[in-house]
Amino acid sequence: MTDDTFRPTELSDLECYEFLRSRELGRLAYHLLGEVHIVPVNYAVDDDNRLIFRTAEGSKLFGITMNDDVAFEVDQLLGDEAISVIVRGRAHVLEADSAYVAERVRLRPWINTPKFNVVAIDPNEVTGRRLHMHRPWLSMRG
Repeated sequence: MTDDTFRPTELSDLECYEFLRSRELGRLAYHLLGEVHIVPVNYAVDDDNRLIFRTAEGSKLFGITMNDDVAFEVDQLLGDEAISVIVRGRAHVLEADSAYVAERVRLRPWINTPKFNVVAIDPNEVTGRRLHMHRPWLSMRG
């Protein structure tokens, strides 16, 4: 393979959202008390391309309430190919009538704990890359 084979390929917005819709688990990065935190969350994408997730009371909810600037990352590794999509945007709690969207998308808590708060991330930017990896160390495994 040539060096060009291993150059990342940029994904279009449409490809990024198709990828996001095909997955259920991502990582939310948010600010809390001067630190950046990152946590796994299961999510869904609604008809307006917002990322929707449920959360209980706690640091995630407190963090996005204090600073709505977030990033969200979803990736996949299959063989020698990886895809990574990053969403940057603003998170906010959906109140009362707006929270019904969580019932219309493919979103159910993975952990059997009450999660009454529905959060939407309104994307400002979405970027994605497909990588074909050269990992010679794999042949060194026993």
